Amino acid sequence: MSGEILQQGRPRARWRADRWSVGAAVIAAAVVLPILSVIWIAFHPTQNIWPHLVSTTLPRYLGNTLLLTLSVGALCAATGAGLAWLLVMYRFPGSKVLQWLNLLPLAIPAYVGAYALVDFLEYAGPFQTALRETFGWQTSRDYWFPEIRSRWAAIIVLSGALYPYVYLLARQAFRDQSGSTFEVAQALGAGPFRRFWRVGLPLARPAIAAGTAVAMMEAVSDFGTVDYFAVQTLTTGIFSVWLQSGNAGGAAQIASVILVLILLLVGLEKLGRRRSRFYRLSRSQRPVEPQPLKGGAAALALAFCTFPFALGFLLPGGVILSHALDNPEHWVDRGLLLALWHTLTVGGIASVLTVVAALFLVYGVRLARSGVPRALLPITTIGYAAPGAVLGVGLLIPMAAADNAVADAVEAATGWDIGLVMTGSAFAIIYAYAVRFFAIAQGAADAAMGRVSPNLPMAARSLGRTAGGALREVYVPLIRGSVGTALLLVFVDCVKELPATLLLRPFNYNTLATRVHEKASLEQIGEASPAALLVVLVGLLAVLLLARANR
Repeated sequence: MSGEILQQGRPRARWRADRWSVGAAVIAAAVVLPILSVIWIAFHPTQNIWPHLVSTTLPRYLGNTLLLTLSVGALCAATGAGLAWLLVMYRFPGSKVLQWLNLLPLAIPAYVGAYALVDFLEYAGPFQTALRETFGWQTSRDYWFPEIRSRWAAIIVLSGALYPYVYLLARQAFRDQSGSTFEVAQALGAGPFRRFWRVGLPLARPAIAAGTAVAMMEAVSDFGTVDYFAVQTLTTGIFSVWLQSGNAGGAAQIASVILVLILLLVGLEKLGRRRSRFYRLSRSQRPVEPQPLKGGAAALALAFCTFPFALGFLLPGGVILSHALDNPEHWVDRGLLLALWHTLTVGGIASVLTVVAALFLVYGVRLARSGVPRALLPITTIGYAAPGAVLGVGLLIPMAAADNAVADAVEAATGWDIGLVMTGSAFAIIYAYAVRFFAIAQGAADAAMGRVSPNLPMAARSLGRTAGGALREVYVPLIRGSVGTALLLVFVDCVKELPATLLLRPFNYNTLATRVHEKASLEQIGEASPAALLVVLVGLLAVLLLARANR
């Protein structure tokens, strides 16, 4: 009898595993589909303007993008690694507080920093006004001041917003190093700079490379900052070629160039880490003991560690807060309240769907007996590397075609015009958010499930629970903290996302991010400030969570 039960149970177990595998494969395909769509459209345009792009605007777009990306990467690497080294290796007044304050620029989107910097430094802004009052200058002819809306300003703003990626990883890498290593180097006559250059930096190079690669990918995908500073990059080129020239194929071809750059950055980062191998010499190594700094050295260290925080958080946060307080009437504006509602609903739905899909995918991979779903798992992270503008191209064009085909078919069959269901609603935005930030949810779910002992779900299955029952009753209660963290992180990124929302939103549909961009583009910083402040406050929640996790 028991043998019959086992024989009857085997096909059912195999079917359940196959069902989860198929579901995991469908989710992976949905994540990768927009990227494949971009590539298909680029190679099959209705009007091929590639030769025209190559001979006219593409070199300028590509040159500006490369210069911007390399400059931001270099500044972020130098700033992040330098901050991490000083705050881990030395102790000086304010060093403990600055360890956490230098995470706060992550809460300020780069485009908000751009609006604040221009408002502060422009001719009518408080800085130049104070200069004229102090020195008695009457007009701009009496003194020289650099052009604010320029490429160098975009580089500074992006670096001020993105250096925490390098700082966070480098800080952890320096903290994990052995204090004995630096003591030996010091005993052999190595000074502070040589200990950093010859010992600390090589050991932390993989972490610095990973953080720099993330910062450079964010710089490549940025739209709000470069658009406001009138820097023509590949991302702004997508908007120009598609929305102004009406050529979707050309936009897809530019998007394909961005994809190539992103893949090169990812490949170089992985290659750099693969060639570096560092191991601990003992199981219980002694941690680094910070050395005290005094006098001029302490003052210089304090100034160096304070300036990036002031540029990346204090300046934009202070400007936006000042405008928000000076214009209280804009807090009850109907457009702001509607944008807030759209942001909460779209971001909330997208974050829930993304985390649920990630849990299903990771659990399905663990149940699968074949290697196909496991091979698909890394592919689903490509969405995070794809800029929002690229996803917009990959989603809107095929969705619009499908929408029109369905609407025509329904009207022909029933006489009822249902309109554009997907592109005429927030569906496309939610889909783009899910694809863009799926890697965050997947990474959190995979790490959390990996900490659950396999014996627990096996015991649940032996007691008669199905695979879905084991997921609901065993895994989810044990990993709900990680699930909540993933929900928050995905939601915060949805709130800050700008280019995909601009391309995919229905007519007259604003989120907080698009309202900030719309008002700031019209030089209405006062009206943009409440929405910008709400975006910053949401970002602060994620930064506080990140700081708590890295204590």
